[in-house]
Amino acid sequence: MRKDLFGIILALLAAVVSGVAIPLNKLFVVNMDPVVFTAFRAIIIGVIFLGLSLATRGFKKDQIGKNWKGLAVIAILGGALAFVLFFSGLKLTTAGRGAFLQKTLPLYAAVFAFLILKEKISRKQGLAMLAMLAGTAIIFLTGIPAAEMWASPTLGDALIIAATILWALEAVLAKKAMTGSCSNLLVSFSRMFFGGLILFGVVLISGKAGMLFSLSPLQIVNILVSTGVLFCYVLLWFAALRFTEVTKAATLLLIAPVVSLILGFFWFSEPVPLLQLAGSAVILIGAYFAARVESLHAGV
Repeated sequence: MRKDLFGIILALLAAVVSGVAIPLNKLFVVNMDPVVFTAFRAIIIGVIFLGLSLATRGFKKDQIGKNWKGLAVIAILGGALAFVLFFSGLKLTTAGRGAFLQKTLPLYAAVFAFLILKEKISRKQGLAMLAMLAGTAIIFLTGIPAAEMWASPTLGDALIIAATILWALEAVLAKKAMTGSCSNLLVSFSRMFFGGLILFGVVLISGKAGMLFSLSPLQIVNILVSTGVLFCYVLLWFAALRFTEVTKAATLLLIAPVVSLILGFFWFSEPVPLLQLAGSAVILIGAYFAARVESLHAGV
């Protein structure tokens, strides 16, 4: 089998896993406090990345000492606050809407990369960004009636958009950190482990410690399944990047929100108005062209 074909298969599998993850997490978080769910999961993932860092010698204490401010910001924004916002939003809106809104991350990442990394934005990239912005507005303004599984869709959509903006900022800050002395495993460990510790602190301060220690066996299994799904996605995604082009893999990943939309419809009978479908299509088109455009750095 050609390496490129193997990479494409891995990217498709990553897209399917990513597409399943959002409706699956919605099922898990709808009957659980989002902060408790996120804190528990983040610590587990952080420990996994710590083990990988130690095994590959990608963990050095002096790297944390030199870059602790940047790593702390990444942990607070991406490892703690963004996850709380996302899962709180996912609890209130539909999986299909959440999946497509989360795919607008390249829009905000391009803006932050322009402001912080001084990356240029080409005309094609700008048009793709406008398309994603238009699609976001269409979905956000397309109201759906509240139901038991999506109690406040508008608020949920807003929280997911806020989380996506924070993840975009975190991605740019992580890129900046990794161009210095930080390894990717160290950044991943700091993001999840220290983010999880912050969330545990929030759980204790807000008086929710009782929820943490009274999780039912089924809830613990749900958290472990969610963690396993995320870990499988990360493994498949980075393996795909090893065997095929980043642009091609990123384009194939656009299948993920379509999978989420379909599963949300069949699993939860989520409403899918025509305007929402139109907005979703516009976001996909914008994300497709954004994935096809290579970043242009200033001075290159």
